[in-house]
Amino acid sequence: MHIADGIVSLPVLVASTTIAAGGVGIGLKKMDYRQIPQVAVLTAGFFIASLIHLPVGPGQVHLLMNGLTGIILGWAAFPALLVALFLQALLFGYGGITVLGVNTVNMALPAICCHYLFTPFLRKELSRRATFLIAFGAGASAVAASGVLLAATLFFSSREFTGVATAILFAHLPVIAVEGILTGSAVVFLKRVHPVFLLTTKE
Repeated sequence: MHIADGIVSLPVLVASTTIAAGGVGIGLKKMDYRQIPQVAVLTAGFFIASLIHLPVGPGQVHLLMNGLTGIILGWAAFPALLVALFLQALLFGYGGITVLGVNTVNMALPAICCHYLFTPFLRKELSRRATFLIAFGAGASAVAASGVLLAATLFFSSREFTGVATAILFAHLPVIAVEGILTGSAVVFLKRVHPVFLLTTKE
């Protein structure tokens, strides 16, 4: 779901970079020292999960795990995903440096939304089934939202990308289901063996 250099229009690029800078600033300010190991693990998880991807026009589809990242890290998802995207662009040429802010917003903003929408429920005493379903919703909705943001980025950059933007949304349907299952399974496992993962985030 990376956007390559030279695709995004200047107004969209400036707006996204500004939002990304603000998000990273808030994330660093809110980050607790207890979160550093979690940030490192989830940055690595995103980095590895999104290495296997399928090109779709100027974008790509792949696993994101941004829903899980948002659930656990909150605002720290912004700097975590920024680092992962920067390393991918630098080491493998995925995405690009000039569009780092755009890609960060498309990944991290849905993660933050999932944190505030789903984490309060996941911190409660729930059955494994309820925990799985709520976390499934978080993982699936995060990918869906990232797909919508990616499509909107392309659409507002150039109307010529309308067809590509639509294709990308449909291409992400299988990814949405897989992300939901993986996120649900991961949260059920974490709540069972290390529930503190969901309790160290500064609001």
